[in-house]
Formats: sequence, C-alpha cells, structure tokens
Amino acid sequence: MAKIPKKLQLTSAAIENLMATETRCRIATIGPGTDINLTPMTFGWADGKVFIFGRGQKVANLRRNPQATVLVDVGAEWFELQGIMMHGQARVLETQEEEALDPNLAKAQLNLGHKHGLVEAGQTKAYAATAAGNSRRWIVFTPTNVVSWDNQQLKSKA
Repeated sequence: MAKIPKKLQLTSAAIENLMATETRCRIATIGPGTDINLTPMTFGWADGKVFIFGRGQKVANLRRNPQATVLVDVGAEWFELQGIMMHGQARVLETQEEEALDPNLAKAQLNLGHKHGLVEAGQTKAYAATAAGNSRRWIVFTPTNVVSWDNQQLKSKA
C-alpha cells in the first residue's frame, strides 16, 4: 500500500468527518475471474466501518471473495483533493436476522438517512432498506489498512 508522508495525511478527526458527511464512495470487488468490478455507491459510516446497501455483481463477488477496496475522495482541483483509500474485508448480511444482530447497522442507516436528507417531523429517518430477493443486501466493510491524503497541505509548499 502507498506510503504517504504523515504531514500529507488526513488527521483522524478529518477522516471521521469526511466519512460521516460524504455521500459517495467507490467499492472495488474481485470477480468473476480476476476482473475488478468498481462501482460508485452511497454509504453509511458507523464505528469505523462502511455500510453499503447493494445488489447484483458486488454482492455476488463478495460472497466468493470478501476482499475489497473502498475509496472516498473529494475536491476538483489538485490542491483541493482529499481522500481515504481502505483495503479490507466485506461481509454480506444475508438475512434480516443477521441485520438485526449487527451492532452498528442501525447507526449506519441513520447516518445514510442524514446524508440523503431523509427527515420526518423534524427528525432524521434511517435509511430502512433490508435484505430482499437473491441479492439486495447490506454489505459491511471493515478496513484493515487505511491510506489518506490531503493535497491542501501542499499549497503552502507550492
């Protein structure tokens, strides 16, 4: 994994803020074969984990091989770019029972509801998707290695 100098990395607080507020990530999964499937998704964030409600190829790939990479980045110009790249393992919650047993899913659903502007009677509503059909499932991604960068730190050196 890339080595980014400490002074160019995001702080822990900045990582937490970006993950809690940014709406889009990209998740890369492997398969079928050795092909990489890279997909933009919305996500919830809770207790250092990424929660994605997905379907189709992502879910099939993760059932075969739980290894994945998640990227969250922001900024349009070079000196604005900030990002977090996480390698880790994903788990597919196969049933509503598994969803109920996950200690962080409810918090992630609330975070996702906030990101989507789901409000009822002045309160944020949880994004209440649940397992359905053959492949509509929650994916819980647990990072094992995290790299971040903050190109805003390069401005003072330019």
